[in-house]
Amino acid sequence: MNDTDVTDVLSRAVAEVIGQKEIEEKLRSGASLRVKLGIDPTSPDLHIGRAVTLLKLRDFQKLGHTAVLIVGDFTGLIGDTSDKDSERPMLSEETIEENKRTYFDQIGKIIDLSSAELHYNSSWLAPLTYKDIGKQADLFSVADFIARENIEKRMDAGKRVSLREVLYPLMQGYDSVAVKADIELGGTDQRFNLLAGRTMQAEYGQHPQNIIMTPLIEGLDGRKMSSSWGNTINLNATPDDMYGKIMSLVDSEIVRYLELCTRVPMKEVKEISEDLESEKLHPKDAKMRLAREIVALYHNSEAAQAAENNFIETFSNKGVPSDIPNIQADENAKLIDTLLAAGIIESKTEGRRLIEEEAVTNTESGEVVSTPDAPSLPGTYKIGKRRFLKIV
Repeated sequence: MNDTDVTDVLSRAVAEVIGQKEIEEKLRSGASLRVKLGIDPTSPDLHIGRAVTLLKLRDFQKLGHTAVLIVGDFTGLIGDTSDKDSERPMLSEETIEENKRTYFDQIGKIIDLSSAELHYNSSWLAPLTYKDIGKQADLFSVADFIARENIEKRMDAGKRVSLREVLYPLMQGYDSVAVKADIELGGTDQRFNLLAGRTMQAEYGQHPQNIIMTPLIEGLDGRKMSSSWGNTINLNATPDDMYGKIMSLVDSEIVRYLELCTRVPMKEVKEISEDLESEKLHPKDAKMRLAREIVALYHNSEAAQAAENNFIETFSNKGVPSDIPNIQADENAKLIDTLLAAGIIESKTEGRRLIEEEAVTNTESGEVVSTPDAPSLPGTYKIGKRRFLKIV
């Protein structure tokens, strides 16, 4: 592997490396490395915040290394508290089973699954005995755990910290033992758990893994992107929805997203950054480039161009998309029920909220729907910023 490849894989979208010199030596030696990434199915949809590490895993895969993917169907039950300011509830097996159903399909939008190792960690964590867990727990102290910033804050605030949460790093660490990881990838919020893998591997006679941590990205509301907060851009989003959400990002996130969420060459990312700084490039144009790149990554270039054309027509020219759903509805039926039946809204609660926010409009008459009891009159309706429905 040449020096440029080594530099790129250890610098782009990288916040911290543990064992950098050793990784560099391994990469330059031509050794085949086992690069681990674990993802817990705590929600049905993966989002582009999760994809930052998936893209890094793909970088290694393209360089000829083995991508080792673990869907944490057991760790997901217990719950990782790394980024939480309160106790994460223990999920049911039924919820985990439903959430994980399409995970590998979603991951396959980025990773070549045909050449990757795919695992569920219940296969090695479920059979562990109390004796096994006691041996593993003896490697760490309670002080190590509560010294973590978010745990310390919770304890200082008098919030409950369950013993169950203490077990999570042990399980993630044992994952590294089970797959014999050479490198583990994870976000910066995972630092304690990632280091636990090194400790655990040493105990089991393995060479401690090296660690590469990726930055966290902000979601649509400025907080860390999280399914819990609903501020995500999901990998399964339609091209139009994905494009529109990218265009709603604050301008300050454009360059960061280009680096972390795309594989636009870093030389170009730097040029875009400089052009934005000098006002040679308008933020809207840079954001449109970003939106095209992301939609093309998860769909294709044709879908990205169509989404851009639709965005320009719909939002820049104040138009209405040409491919909106058309349905027949009884005028005696409430509009909110018609929107729910058509799948435009997810619940009556959402519909009432949108109406209270004056976010439901008949684009033909220009009238704002003002009451949840409004009838389903014929016309084209705009619901929120990006949803439309025509009632005929």
